Amino acid sequence: MSKRHPIIAVTGSSGAGTTTTGRIFRRLFASEDLNAAMVGGDSFHRYNRAQMARLAAKGQFGERNHFALAANHIDKLEALFYDYGHTGNGQYRQYVHDEDRELIEAGYKPGTFTPWGPLAPDTDLLFYEGLHGGVISDTYNIAQYVDLLVGVVPIVNLEWIQKIHRDTHKRGYSKDAVVETIINRMDDYVHDIVPQFAHTHVNFQRIPLVDTSNPFVVRDVPTEDESMVVIRFWDSSEVDFPYLLQMIAGSHLSRYDTLVIPGTKLSLAMDLIMRPMVLEIMAHKPFA
Repeated sequence: MSKRHPIIAVTGSSGAGTTTTGRIFRRLFASEDLNAAMVGGDSFHRYNRAQMARLAAKGQFGERNHFALAANHIDKLEALFYDYGHTGNGQYRQYVHDEDRELIEAGYKPGTFTPWGPLAPDTDLLFYEGLHGGVISDTYNIAQYVDLLVGVVPIVNLEWIQKIHRDTHKRGYSKDAVVETIINRMDDYVHDIVPQFAHTHVNFQRIPLVDTSNPFVVRDVPTEDESMVVIRFWDSSEVDFPYLLQMIAGSHLSRYDTLVIPGTKLSLAMDLIMRPMVLEIMAHKPFA
């Protein structure tokens, strides 16, 4: 952790909702006039889209699985966090998504990476959104550099429903192909993704209130008003629960450290919870 150059990380698996959480943080940073270095976890994948396809054709599912630490440049991610915490800079790159029009117009192909290069200078903090922001393993300890670690983790059936819906409707994959990907990721999901949620400062877990017992036949993703969100705090002594219960209609405590809210109140709850945490981090940052 670094008071001078703080790091905030949102960690969660593919299709879990980290992108939505990232948008909420972007709005928060803008409203507080904070200049954040934005880093996407997919930019640390070891393979580009074409390489992944070739591995898949060979049946090398373990190597092509983004959840696996070995399929990512975890050493470079840890180096970025270490360097940023000590110097306010570090090396990163961008993964080019199909919707990244600016990068595509600059000549980069979707599914590839930009060259490695330095972060923009003079940022207030680093914000990471991806798969491995809270990794602690025999080789790496990325979580130690993070000042605020947020987990986004829907129950697993909902996570699968969201992934199937996204990858079939927006990315053109067949349902069978997406299900195969889910199956091939399970071992790495259990060993590399799930343990991170034991190290988070706050976890947001969406729970559907409709039947998701067979996620592979559900046609629609449960909506926000068909869901509840369970929010667990690592240090509940620092949380003003009476204030949150007053501000978030329909909320209640299920445990001393756990707040339950209607799914439609997620954006409000994230702002109410995250904004004071971010401002406290920034208040302890020395400005030279």
